[in-house]
Amino acid sequence: QVQLVESGGGLVQAGDSLRLSCAASGLTFSKYGMAWFRQAPGEEREFVAAITWNSLRKYYADAVKGRFTISRDNPKNTVYVYLQFNSLKPEDTAVSYCGADTGNPYYSGTYNYPASQRNFGSWGQGTQVTVSS
Repeated sequence: QVQLVESGGGLVQAGDSLRLSCAASGLTFSKYGMAWFRQAPGEEREFVAAITWNSLRKYYADAVKGRFTISRDNPKNTVYVYLQFNSLKPEDTAVSYCGADTGNPYYSGTYNYPASQRNFGSWGQGTQVTVSS
């Protein structure tokens, strides 16, 4: 059974830091790119960050560059993907989702463009991040 479980969200103040975790199991997620997306109230889900299967390349949305860091651990049966938030802003308030590019194992291309970002799916239930001013 494919499972992506996000955790680590909460209510924080502007300027605070937070780290989200995603535990992915049920497939060999170590061979897939992983990503974080977020969805604010009334908005569409948007790309935040992605990391290739081998962690060699990382991609970020312009709005979070320099503040967020994506990373991953690939132990045997469960892959963990993290998103470190620094200098949080009220506009970062959203439900954050973890996704996997399960259609493209060992993908070596870029995740800089919407076309490749649309490959992500297998979403978890999400975790709420609320930043107060």
